[in-house]
Amino acid sequence: MSQKFVLASASEIRQQLLRNAGVSFDVKPARVDEVSLREAMQAEQAPPRDIADALAEMKARKVASHAGAALVLGCDQVLAHRGDILGKPESLDDAREQLLRLRGDTHQLLSAAVIYEDGAPVWRHVGVVRLTMKSFSDEYLEAYLQRNWHSIRHSVGGYKLEEEGVRLFSQVQGDYFCVLGLPLLELLAYLGLRGVVET
Repeated sequence: MSQKFVLASASEIRQQLLRNAGVSFDVKPARVDEVSLREAMQAEQAPPRDIADALAEMKARKVASHAGAALVLGCDQVLAHRGDILGKPESLDDAREQLLRLRGDTHQLLSAAVIYEDGAPVWRHVGVVRLTMKSFSDEYLEAYLQRNWHSIRHSVGGYKLEEEGVRLFSQVQGDYFCVLGLPLLELLAYLGLRGVVET
């Protein structure tokens, strides 16, 4: 019997990616104070990669403490732009401000994943994707926000590449799965080694 696998995330897209790949898993969202840790690390000028990794590890560790011998996957995604880290927009105005900052420029999405087993990290990966936004018009931005606010309100940067947000971009360099918040290919390789999935 393969080892139990737990996803420490309520993200619908991460769950869908795992289901689509034929992975059996339980969902136990981690309740952690992401904002405080992110702000503390930013105050110490930690690199975005380290912040994403630390947030993913915090989630995995929290759920693993109650998950017995299961493999527990924690994930986090950070948007880095010109030395700043953007979080999920708190309002329509916040989403507009984020998109105006990113318009006509390149930013990075860092998708971190950490697996815990028996109280310790046993695997980690941070995927990095470079995305370049078009210089879209103010009129298009307003129409986009009105059409998509309900969907993008939980998405860092104010967009979803798998939806209309793809029209905001001129170039995407990197793994599409990482844009969606999960370094899926690297994760599946590890789960194959552990016998969680067949290879």
